[in-house]
Amino acid sequence: MYKSSIYYTFLYNKYMMYGFDKNKIAELRKERGLSQRSLAEKIGTSQANLSRWEKGIIEPSIIECWRLADFFEVSIDLLCGRKDY
Repeated sequence: MYKSSIYYTFLYNKYMMYGFDKNKIAELRKERGLSQRSLAEKIGTSQANLSRWEKGIIEPSIIECWRLADFFEVSIDLLCGRKDY
């Protein structure tokens, strides 16, 4: 059991560099002076979902990513914090 937990920790750390936890939603929102609630209303989601996305707890669907990227006029790559291609 101990070895498998180490293995899963390794995999988590290795692949989280591409995870949504490094997203730029909060940064982009704050640059525009928006509250979570106002942004959520503008893109058609709840403030709770937006908060979870910003923290990287859950990931938005591709459609929600498109809405965010269109709203902020950025690429999905930038929105998600992707730097490596």
